[in-house]
Amino acid sequence: MAVKRVVIIGATSGIGLEVAKGYLKAGWQVGIAGRREEELEKLRRTAPGQVCAQVLDVTHEDAPYLLKQLIDELGGMDLFLLSSGIGKQNLSLTPDIELQTAATNVEGFIRMVTAAYHYFEQQGHGHLAVISSIAGTKGLGSAPAYSATKRFQNTYIEALDQLAHINRLPIVFTDIRPGFVATALLGDGKHYPMLMKADKVGQAITRALNRKRRTVIIDGRYRVLVFFWRLIPRRLWKRLPVKNKS
Repeated sequence: MAVKRVVIIGATSGIGLEVAKGYLKAGWQVGIAGRREEELEKLRRTAPGQVCAQVLDVTHEDAPYLLKQLIDELGGMDLFLLSSGIGKQNLSLTPDIELQTAATNVEGFIRMVTAAYHYFEQQGHGHLAVISSIAGTKGLGSAPAYSATKRFQNTYIEALDQLAHINRLPIVFTDIRPGFVATALLGDGKHYPMLMKADKVGQAITRALNRKRRTVIIDGRYRVLVFFWRLIPRRLWKRLPVKNKS
């Protein structure tokens, strides 16, 4: 049986870390990348013959080059997962928060996803997956840049899926859209409803990736929520106080 290889960007904590653990248990060769070297090394030491690690920042121009180094060290890549993103509530609409969010969730997203796309294009096949959010369903007044950048990610993957079809490239795409997950991203002391555990979400994501699902909303409660969100007319949506309690 051929060895399978996955590269996960944003594997130092939260969802990315949990997915990496799942693939290690499944016997995959795992390439992990992120900004925190000590956290990458901690995971690498748990399975030194199975894990390759690379420090990189998706907002830096050298990130695609460092990704290619990681892929070469790993011996190839069958599955690419981008789990690197930021976001916070910004009711005061502080410009720096909006711009930093866009730098990671748009500029960094494009940088890494296009690098993975071109790798799979040259290889002739591959599976390209990203973790976006249900926040892209509607514009959230409490987090304008976050919800807007997540909608951008949803649309960008849809566009690349069509581009691959136009170019007759057998690249599989998966857009994973979780609800609220108990990770450092939500470590702001606010109350988040229907909060999910990162390990359970990681397991659900791994199952969805193994099934090569195109779009996945995690979990069932959020699938119902998103269904009804989409039915709300714009004139009513803008009147809803969609924000989290302190």
